[in-house]
Amino acid sequence: MRFLYILISLLITTSSFAFTFEGKFIQGSFILGKADPGSEVFIDKKKIKVTKGGYFAFGIGKDRKNDVVIKINEKKIAKKVFKRKYKIQRIDGLEEKKVTPPEEVYERIKKENKWIGEARTKDSNLTYFKDRFIIPVENAIITGVYGSQRILNGKAKWPHYGLDFAADEGTKIKAMLGGTVTLAEKDLFYTGGTLIFDHGHGISTLYMHMHEIFVTKGQKIKQGDIIGTVGSTGRATGAHLDVRLNWFDIRLDPATVLNIK
Repeated sequence: MRFLYILISLLITTSSFAFTFEGKFIQGSFILGKADPGSEVFIDKKKIKVTKGGYFAFGIGKDRKNDVVIKINEKKIAKKVFKRKYKIQRIDGLEEKKVTPPEEVYERIKKENKWIGEARTKDSNLTYFKDRFIIPVENAIITGVYGSQRILNGKAKWPHYGLDFAADEGTKIKAMLGGTVTLAEKDLFYTGGTLIFDHGHGISTLYMHMHEIFVTKGQKIKQGDIIGTVGSTGRATGAHLDVRLNWFDIRLDPATVLNIK
């Protein structure tokens, strides 16, 4: 989807200042921006990092309805956000404790959610976010998409915020982008074997339900590195990789950077 981007160029006639956006202004989308070096950028009044080369990034939430207000130096624009229709997905056969967890695991879940939240708050100066993402699992089948309402064992639950790649257990997983490992856990309650990578400027990716993990927290990885294998750990009915994309706490659609419709 990201490769089918809309490129918007706005030229200010009174100066040489220019900026561009790569990405569709639709719910769940990742947007890569480029401005003149040294520019100041605000998204909805929040100042965000800009690389020395003028690159910046932000995301549009799943259910966002209002315009995105962007201020670059003294120029302010409002970009309309287009709505999407999301699917409904029914999944049966899950362990009941994974659908409605018993009280004795509430503290564990709370602790693990805190770890994930902390990893997603990173606002480093890394610049990998401006590179093209690659598919993490070759020859896999997409079995779950972003935004779909999940009905688990007949019970309505949170929407799915990732992209599921079904493949045989043990299938190698590639890093979609270069970055630093900010979380590496083999057995989280919901997501099983889980990795989180920081790519800079609040952009992070998550890999879930992994069988094996080959990297450790703090390790720097390159795009295409083998980081682990597909599994069925956590809340899963079969072997698959669930990948997520975030801009801080805003959950984005990985398909918008992987050229997947």
